[in-house]
Amino acid sequence: MKYNVIILFILSCLLFSCQNNLETKNPNVIIVITDDQGYGDIGYNGNPHLFTPNLDKFANESLRFNNFNVSPVCAPTRSSLLTGRYSLRTGVTDTYNGGAIMSPNEITLAEIFKENNYKTGIFGKWHLGDNYPSRPSDQGFQESLIHLSGGIGQVGDFTNYYKGSTSYYDPILWLNNKQKKYNGYCSDIFTDEAIMFIEDNKDNQFFCYLSFNAPHTPLQVPDKYYQMYKDIDLANIKGESLKMTEKDILDARKIYGMVSNIDENFGKLINKLDELKLKENTIIIFMTDNGPQQPRYVSNLRGLKSQVYNGGIKVPFYLNYPKIHNKGQDLDFFSAHIDVLPTIAKLCDIPVPDDRIIDGIDLLDNTINKSERDFFSYWTRKSPELYRNISLNTGNYKLVANTDYNSPIEKFELYNLELDPYETQNIILSQRNTGLEMKSRMDEIYNELINSKNLLNKPRISIGTTNENPTFLNRNDASGQRGIWNQNEVFGFWKVKFETGLYNFKFKFNNLDITDGEITLELGNNVYRKEVNIDKDGFALMKQIKVSEGKYDLTPFFSLGRKNILPFWIEIERL
Repeated sequence: MKYNVIILFILSCLLFSCQNNLETKNPNVIIVITDDQGYGDIGYNGNPHLFTPNLDKFANESLRFNNFNVSPVCAPTRSSLLTGRYSLRTGVTDTYNGGAIMSPNEITLAEIFKENNYKTGIFGKWHLGDNYPSRPSDQGFQESLIHLSGGIGQVGDFTNYYKGSTSYYDPILWLNNKQKKYNGYCSDIFTDEAIMFIEDNKDNQFFCYLSFNAPHTPLQVPDKYYQMYKDIDLANIKGESLKMTEKDILDARKIYGMVSNIDENFGKLINKLDELKLKENTIIIFMTDNGPQQPRYVSNLRGLKSQVYNGGIKVPFYLNYPKIHNKGQDLDFFSAHIDVLPTIAKLCDIPVPDDRIIDGIDLLDNTINKSERDFFSYWTRKSPELYRNISLNTGNYKLVANTDYNSPIEKFELYNLELDPYETQNIILSQRNTGLEMKSRMDEIYNELINSKNLLNKPRISIGTTNENPTFLNRNDASGQRGIWNQNEVFGFWKVKFETGLYNFKFKFNNLDITDGEITLELGNNVYRKEVNIDKDGFALMKQIKVSEGKYDLTPFFSLGRKNILPFWIEIERL
């Protein structure tokens, strides 16, 4: 009898301890982000043709940040989302041209969570560096399933590039930095793997970053979802005719099919959380990374992806966490991607880094005046250009610069977004003093950001370390001429950092008529030249090159008479 009482006492203590742990356990966090899905690409925001029942239901039950802003293109948005900082502070300036590598000294949400005993996983698009030390596994993610560069089958994703119009199906992905072939459609794969991660960590605290590459180009969609839209006149909305070509309409049908697939996968994710009884203690965010690339329904907003008008930077953002709200709610104050890190950190009772500038704010802190804050946005290919596609929000006003570097204030655009949310009435002439004040602030922020240490000392790819050997240098990370893509005759180089060692270089070329010639490899002031014959698969080798430790601009080219051909990618192995 005595022992039974003792056992019952111990069991009751254990039960109380377990209940107490469940009550005090920090929330799980799931961020779902899609690629090039604009503000109007969801039924909840008034699109009468788009079928998104799961996202609509989620939006209806969530905190809806109706004035949420991001960068005009994807890599800058993703760097700001994960760091709480303007992308220029992180070293990210572009989507390629070597501008989509985030500095390894940045501290990401994943690193913060990992340090606080969370399990961390990414599934889908990373787009902030494909090599050490800027890969997801180097930036806090313990489990990493990604594709390379900005999209599956893009030039930087050399593992799927040659699949062409089927790259979204049965792709070769990178699981914890190793290539692995998967079966199925990419969005289904990423969702299923994210759900497995959640199941494996249901008894832990976890951070799951489900980052779809859809509905980004190339527009590949399972027929089941395309059939939902193939006969709908998408250029006609409530009797209004949108300016869409036949190609735009065809593209929109594919994109809507891709979005409906995402919606179905999102429903699977939510159902799994319900099944595992995790939803009550999980912060779930749904958002997109910028506006739509192609013309279609945009809820009457002006502009598209790559532009700083609202159509390019205003996106859906829904936050669901039952412990802080019991029904859906509209929040109309200005908010942005830089605010996600400080907001989530506060909800999880985790400190943000205090050794650097965090540009975002805690959106749920009612003591912060959110009405007069500044928000700077920009995008031009390769590097930011003064007064070219730059904007500044301050309170209800938005100053837009789409002009020359030395233009007078009259060449700028000023909008009162409270009165004119669709940016149709430029009031710069009647509000000249307001425009001048905002231009002064724009200049101040611009000059600060372009002098960020991670821009002055751009991130470099480390070669020859035990963390990654061999190293593959792809076109997405090649610097040089603006718009380096898949061209042969283009000047390019990679910013790298070598360990001392002996190396083999393997160069891949595409579509060459002549295969006998000379390869030149420049590493800083060191120049190596070799007569080669490029084999039938487009490969050429330079073996056993001694390289000393140091930072170099690695510049390779294949000479054909007066033509210099840039390799499509390079494999570098330390022996």
